[in-house]
Formats: sequence, structure tokens, C-alpha cells
Amino acid sequence: MANRQLRVLVACEYSGRVRDAFRARGHEAMSCDLLPTEKEGPHYEGRVEDVIDDGWDLMIAHPPCTHLAVSGSRWFKEKRKEQEEALDFVRMLMEARIEKIAIENPISVISTKIRKPDQIVQPWWFGHGETKATCLWLKGLEKLVATNVVDGREARVHRMSPGPNRWKERSRTYEGIARAMAEQWG
Repeated sequence: MANRQLRVLVACEYSGRVRDAFRARGHEAMSCDLLPTEKEGPHYEGRVEDVIDDGWDLMIAHPPCTHLAVSGSRWFKEKRKEQEEALDFVRMLMEARIEKIAIENPISVISTKIRKPDQIVQPWWFGHGETKATCLWLKGLEKLVATNVVDGREARVHRMSPGPNRWKERSRTYEGIARAMAEQWG
């Protein structure tokens, strides 16, 4: 991309990590989620459908994986309706009238019900000594290139103890991946 300021929508992000990585590089970025943001910054608390047509150059979307991730496949039979609604939401994001789009999700049924991801990245490619396969479905964007490959690859996210905030901890984008998105796509 040219070195111009982009209007970036970071959909389904309450942490502000990806939003802030783009803002640090001079872009106009806003996060959007049903939850309030954890870090002060431009954030729309509400449905992404309310702001998706506001003239964005780039959207990075993190649709909720609760009904999509294969890690929860043992419950798929009991939540077919919820899964179909989640897939419809992903399709809506993919079909948005935005030139450049990245959809981020763990290994999920998006791969079999919609299409295979364009890329699967790992946190250890970007300076974090952990494993967590993260799929990217891309439109108008190049695949991310590793920026800081490290050793010590631990599955910390998969071993988190149960608790009320486990889902929040597991869903945060790694800072190194957020920086790589901003550097390479911004």
C-alpha cells in the first residue's frame, strides 16, 4: 500500500491492540465491538453493521469464534442454528464493500463451510514464544511475512485455566501480529 493515511475499521475488537497499532503508524483507525474498549481510543460500542459502510479503506475483523472454532466441535450438533448465524455474520464481513479485508479466526468451520483461509500464522512468527494457529481470509491484501521468529513455542492459550474471563484472554490479538498487520498492510 502507498504511504497514505488509511481509514481502518477493526471489527469485533474490544482490546484496541490492532486499532492502536494502526494509529501508531498514523492511520485513522477505529475499533468496534459490542463490548466497551479496554484501552482508550476511537471505539464504536455497538454492531459493526452500524458502521461498516462508512467509507473504510481497510477492515480487519475478528468475528466471535464461539460457534465456529473446531476446538468446540463436540458441541456443534447442539448449536447448529447459532453456528449458521455465526457463518452468516462472517459472510457479511467478507462481502463488505471495502477494498481490503482480513478476517481473523482460529482453525474453524469457516474453512469447510465458506472457504479455506489464505494464510495461517503463528504468534512465534512475530516475537511471541507461543503457538496459536490463526487463520486469515484475505481480500486485496498480501500474506503477512514473519517479522521476528522466536523459539520457546508453548501452547499457553490452550492451557489457560477455566474461568469467567478465559474467552477474553484467548481472543486478544498478539501485539506482534497487530504490529505486523499495521506495518505490512498500512
